[in-house]
Amino acid sequence: MTNNVPSVSVTYARNGSSTKSNELGMRSMQERAFERRGEQYLLIKSPPASGKSRALMFIALDKLHNQGLRQAIITVPEKSIGSSFADEPLSAFGFWADWHVAPKWNLCNAPGTDGGKADSVGAFLESDDRVLVCPHATFRNAVEKFGIEAFDNRLVAVDEFHHVSANPDNRLGAQLTELIGRDKVHIVAMTGSYFRGDTEAVLMPHDEAKFDTVTYTYYEQLNGYQYLKALDIGYYFYSGAYADDILKVLDPTEKTIIHIPSVNSRESTKDKIREVEHIIEELGSWQGTDPATGFQLVKRPDGRVLRIADLVDDDQTKRDKVSAALKDPAQKNNRDYVDIIIALGMAKEGFDWIWCEHALTVGYRSSLTEIVQIIGRATRDAEGKTSARFTNLIAEPDAAEEAVTEAVNDTLKAIAASLLMEQVLAPRFNFTPKKPDSEPAPGFDYGEGGYKEGECNVGFNEESGQFQIEIKGLVEPKSKEAERICKEDLNEVVAAFAQDKTTVERGLFDDELVPEELTQVRMGKIIKDKYPELDEDDQEAVRQHAIAALSLTQKAKEAALDGDEAETSGNTALIDGVRKFAMDVRDLDIDLIDRINPFSEAYAILAKTMSEESLKQVQAVISAKKVKLTPEEARDLARRAIKFKQERGRLPSITSPDAWEKKMAEGVAFLARMKAESANG
Repeated sequence: MTNNVPSVSVTYARNGSSTKSNELGMRSMQERAFERRGEQYLLIKSPPASGKSRALMFIALDKLHNQGLRQAIITVPEKSIGSSFADEPLSAFGFWADWHVAPKWNLCNAPGTDGGKADSVGAFLESDDRVLVCPHATFRNAVEKFGIEAFDNRLVAVDEFHHVSANPDNRLGAQLTELIGRDKVHIVAMTGSYFRGDTEAVLMPHDEAKFDTVTYTYYEQLNGYQYLKALDIGYYFYSGAYADDILKVLDPTEKTIIHIPSVNSRESTKDKIREVEHIIEELGSWQGTDPATGFQLVKRPDGRVLRIADLVDDDQTKRDKVSAALKDPAQKNNRDYVDIIIALGMAKEGFDWIWCEHALTVGYRSSLTEIVQIIGRATRDAEGKTSARFTNLIAEPDAAEEAVTEAVNDTLKAIAASLLMEQVLAPRFNFTPKKPDSEPAPGFDYGEGGYKEGECNVGFNEESGQFQIEIKGLVEPKSKEAERICKEDLNEVVAAFAQDKTTVERGLFDDELVPEELTQVRMGKIIKDKYPELDEDDQEAVRQHAIAALSLTQKAKEAALDGDEAETSGNTALIDGVRKFAMDVRDLDIDLIDRINPFSEAYAILAKTMSEESLKQVQAVISAKKVKLTPEEARDLARRAIKFKQERGRLPSITSPDAWEKKMAEGVAFLARMKAESANG
């Protein structure tokens, strides 16, 4: 049996703005990026399908022709993504130059190893040609071989920038740090998900501060589409073999990419070939293989013949034939060319199939970054495609303790991915402190009642996809860096919070949890670790802005759900939900926000849909490893107790009926015991 979890479902206006071009042939995001073309270090954060590749072409051509740079080197994580930077006749759409890469300088198409291709990079550096495209591995080897000085006065563009890490063991990250330190190159970094699955920082804070950031949100992208109106994110639980239940979530009439589970995952049968055969058997009767494309032909009970591309086959020749057929440019706009793609490690990052309506992933993937990339496969705009969805199919926990523990981890990760995607898909939040002289922000709609004096107002600007929300007691960022984080990086902070295992476990399953332990203590620790260069006040400002963004999205989802319809539709209606929540709570203050458990709505969904036995097993696993206060948490609680004393003239009481005051008092008592034990020891 497969259990359907009500999913995130966001509806957009389809105003067409993100697909319209200006007189230079630039779409909205590209125009925004081009305005910053003079920056030496530029970070473009923009969703899949928003046109980052072409934005880079415009910027690179300007740097080569108008800013005096000698050459442009574009480096991509996979060879297949190199095709995104193939020749483009930009002048045909109004630009003053065309984009051209000589075939010998597109090293993604060249034979040989990345180590051998490094010599080709060296030959390019010595040549008078202007543009080279190569895999990350080739670029890393070239930097090691020729030194960072060889790249002086050139543009280095790094696509899918989340592959970079500030960890010294990440070679590309270490090389970029050296290039930035030498300060003689221009760098354009591009990514659709500026966070990593392993929670490592992408850049060190002092390096990141040098980058000018262009942010184009998922909301802007999808709101500006011409055709795609609704995006749905869901996770589903099943028991038994997934292939037996797959048709409960797979609609054969939808264009679908199925990612079967990693062979190391619980969901895998360890026989990936048989799994593909099983899926095909469930879909209908096999009619043979198309000789031209290698696609499997499968007849449905209604007589329709599905064209299925199998990218799992171990026969390299067969797989290459199918892969080449999928890339056929003549078929890009042919909706009927292929119906279902079955893959394991392929068809993710950089894969472009505009007709994809459903990305169905079996088993939890390796990281939130991968989930975001997979979802991006379904968010292309195409004529007649009005809705798209992502489904994560996950096995319910079973009785064996080892399997239960693994299942719990997968469940927590799936919920974390869902929380993060809700945040990514929502409009942007701009928070301001409520003051006696606060005024409405120009261009924002404050609903039927309009802006009301003395109340915490919520305004929305549909064109920019932004909320303006007033909160009493909100700490404002003082430094430029803290201001930038509050404006640009709240999703990255939420990603770190959602990937913190202890946070998610306690938020979902700890009956004795005081929400402030998560919203203040855990989030506070994450902010300190992530941004150690900020002073205490700025860390608090970032903490408050991040937790407000996460909690308001969750409360909005809850407020938008209405009666019985909520259990079936799962429509979050985020804009209406934020407004409704704010109207219900006219006196919105930061203390109230800190008292919201950001995971309560996720638990409500689990309780409705996971079997009672499985839910009890999950609860038991979490309870068995429940940990007491750590010294670090106690010190944080004691620090907050001091603030409490400054505000109220007394220390928190251990017998207080207020759970948060009692928890702060426990922190003080814990430290006192530690001190006494140390003195006696």
